[in-house]
Amino acid sequence: MNQTVAAVFDGYPEPLHEQLLALRQLIQDTAAATDGVGPLEETLKWGQVSYLTSQSGSGTTVRIGTDKATGQPAIYVNCQTDLLSRYRTLYPDAFRYDGNRGVVLGAAPDEAALRHVVALALTYHAQKKATLSAGSRDH
Repeated sequence: MNQTVAAVFDGYPEPLHEQLLALRQLIQDTAAATDGVGPLEETLKWGQVSYLTSQSGSGTTVRIGTDKATGQPAIYVNCQTDLLSRYRTLYPDAFRYDGNRGVVLGAAPDEAALRHVVALALTYHAQKKATLSAGSRDH
């Protein structure tokens, strides 16, 4: 972890600090276990710790931070994607949602659902390309 990212984590009070570090580990573990994702780049975007699939280009950026309304840990994705719509369809009661960009985790999130939403974000571009190429073969 680079010093600027570490400083952001260190700025969170307990127990939020530990929850966000656990979320960081879950994102990294999910990336390692998901075909085609490859190593993640950990950086800051908009002041939030962010994970990019720079090497593979397989996914959209995943940012972590806190929900402004509740102070709970949250995951954010690009609001131009359809990911939040998909998350709501798959997991209508597992999380609280922040518009079209955020998943608010609450105190004890469903870990399997959380891993799945992270994997969907980390493979967003790859899935979109696969869908487009499958559609072009149908014509």
